[in-house]
Amino acid sequence: MSSGPRRWSAAIVALLACAGAHAADDAAAVPSARVKGVTHTIAIDGTAYVPALLTVKRGDTVSWINKDPFPHTVTARGGAFDSKTIAAGKSWRYVARHAGDFRYFCTLHPTMTGTLKVE
Repeated sequence: MSSGPRRWSAAIVALLACAGAHAADDAAAVPSARVKGVTHTIAIDGTAYVPALLTVKRGDTVSWINKDPFPHTVTARGGAFDSKTIAAGKSWRYVARHAGDFRYFCTLHPTMTGTLKVE
């Protein structure tokens, strides 16, 4: 029986094969859905939300950035989310955890409206 490099090489190959099999099992246990969400940006500019309609996936983050020289809000009808006042030059982030169509508006300028679609 030989000892030395060949014996160690066989042992290392067997160990790596076993580890690879377990890694494949772990990968199969992870759902095919995205693990980490994407960040999307909506500008508040010219008393409008740009874009006014945005479709995202559950787990994604939406950031509203106020580019106007005065404050605004991002307030969902039905109460799903409410930024409160976003000062000029500031932003507000929301993580979309629930699917649905969320219509929102600015409580300070009610003609400003937008829709967030979460799939």
